[in-house]
Amino acid sequence: METSFYDSAFFTYGLLPGLIFFSRVMDVTIGTIRIVMVSKGHKLWAPLLGFFEILIWLIAISKIFQNLDNWFCYIAYAAGFACGNYVGLLIEEKLAVGIVKLQIITRKEASKLIENLTAAGYGITHHNAQGANERVSIIHSIIKRSEIKNVETIVKTTNPKAFYSVEDVKFVNEGVFPVHPARFRIRKGK
Repeated sequence: METSFYDSAFFTYGLLPGLIFFSRVMDVTIGTIRIVMVSKGHKLWAPLLGFFEILIWLIAISKIFQNLDNWFCYIAYAAGFACGNYVGLLIEEKLAVGIVKLQIITRKEASKLIENLTAAGYGITHHNAQGANERVSIIHSIIKRSEIKNVETIVKTTNPKAFYSVEDVKFVNEGVFPVHPARFRIRKGK
């Protein structure tokens, strides 16, 4: 008596757990990105991603329930969840969606740092303050999240001992943001 492909050991202990693993990676990755979209107020993306997240999850969990005696499926499901969290965070980091508030506190005179930030096109607000032990300068700026690395570079090269913090901002009605040349340009025919 011949067994079908779906009853074979290859399918039961290899392919099926692999498919469950990749399904779980996809649905958890989508879920991670969906949570970011919810927190940023993206009213179209969050429900759309939620639809696909749950659809993929339902398919994966139905295969688990159809194979309750297969421990390889359980391990694949759990491993897919863990890997999906990691992949989702990597993608979210690359997307760098949103706007952040940057606060820089510097012990030394801040004029050069202010000059470098404004020369790079960042809007700043600056004031002097009294710190715990000495006078400090505090610089505030609202920047696109994708610009954090650029600003960090300016701060570290100008004043490497400056303290800075970054906070998420949900909404900004106006601001000064640097204008970068277009990365992709449409070339017209010759």
